[in-house]
Amino acid sequence: MKKIFVLLAVCLYSTLGFAQYDNTKIHIGQKAPDLVFKNPEGKVLKLSEINKKRVILLDFWASWCGPCRRSNPGLVALYKRYVDKEFKDAKKGFDIVSVSLDQDKEPWVNAIAKDSLYWPNHMSDLGGWQSKPAQIYGVAFIPQAFLLAPDGTVLGMYNVSEQAEADLQKLLK
Repeated sequence: MKKIFVLLAVCLYSTLGFAQYDNTKIHIGQKAPDLVFKNPEGKVLKLSEINKKRVILLDFWASWCGPCRRSNPGLVALYKRYVDKEFKDAKKGFDIVSVSLDQDKEPWVNAIAKDSLYWPNHMSDLGGWQSKPAQIYGVAFIPQAFLLAPDGTVLGMYNVSEQAEADLQKLLK
């Protein structure tokens, strides 16, 4: 009986479209597209400027996304583990750039505070699923994350940011 339940769950999971998604816009080894969008304070952030001499985890999420919010404690723990580490070819270390698919500023800002996403780099165009960052990166589900080398090369793509840990370990000095 247990095997039948597992088989049914796998079939349902695949049928509803939750199976592994192949991103057709971003590929490992390519130069990461630049993102230029505002942070919650209205300041324009440019991914390519943040990325210079840093390893970046680019994390797509939203305040209304349950799986995103449940994964945020792991993202915070990942940040704490790697923010002060030394990386090969990354003189400025590691950072996270969070890209929100929210449509309203207030829930976005409140979620940043409530989930203790205390790194400085948050951006959004408040376009929801039609947001330009999501379109540029081919994001069809969230959470979703991309690991970027200091030269802007895409090193990895992940369903959740914690999956980047093995690749981060490889980049340590």
